[in-house]
Amino acid sequence: MMLSTKAFSATRQAALRAAGAGIGAVRSKHTVPDLDYDYNELEPVISAKIMKLHHDKHHATYVSNLNAAEEKLLEAQAKNNVAAQVALQPALTFNAGGHVNHTIFWKNLIGEKNGGGQLHDGALKTAIEQQYGTLGALTTAVNAKTAGILGSGWGWLTFNKALGRLDVISTANQDMPSSVGHVPLLGIDAWEHAYYLDYNNVKADYFKNIWRVVNWKDVAKRYDDAVAQHKA
Repeated sequence: MMLSTKAFSATRQAALRAAGAGIGAVRSKHTVPDLDYDYNELEPVISAKIMKLHHDKHHATYVSNLNAAEEKLLEAQAKNNVAAQVALQPALTFNAGGHVNHTIFWKNLIGEKNGGGQLHDGALKTAIEQQYGTLGALTTAVNAKTAGILGSGWGWLTFNKALGRLDVISTANQDMPSSVGHVPLLGIDAWEHAYYLDYNNVKADYFKNIWRVVNWKDVAKRYDDAVAQHKA
């Protein structure tokens, strides 16, 4: 039995689901998804310059490295080279996380003129108010968790599958919430490349302002899907 087959399959399927690809695409290469908006859509919260670099360069690098690592893994599996398979696991985990997390991040955002920052009545709003009292209290909780990251990582609003409710967590580097049993609903990229050109070292302002361009419709749909799957 090849040591990494199960891990390889799980990693790839997670990335494909986040990118919106079907099971039939399991042997296709990963690609950077197109944005649903122009690079300047999120200004002045996030500049077009950052969006272009972040999407076209940083995300593209994760995708390229993931494809390369998967090709090497397939070669190692074909040769039953267990040592090579083990050695590839960090690259697979890191770059798959970079691809999945960023794919969610782009969908989580939308310009203010197109509804950014507007949370409408529904199941998600009710859950937020029941657990946190107000949307403002939730944003404070997420920002505090995100600001506490040492180095690079992500702040998340998630659906905790074990508890069956919303949760606020952070993950280091490009680790995915699914690795700790959570469904990602909203991710805040706390890597410097996400904000430094606009905010320099004042990342607290970035954390504060990004809520103006949150696509709550996307977050609400992710919540509804998570709840439905939990109840199934």
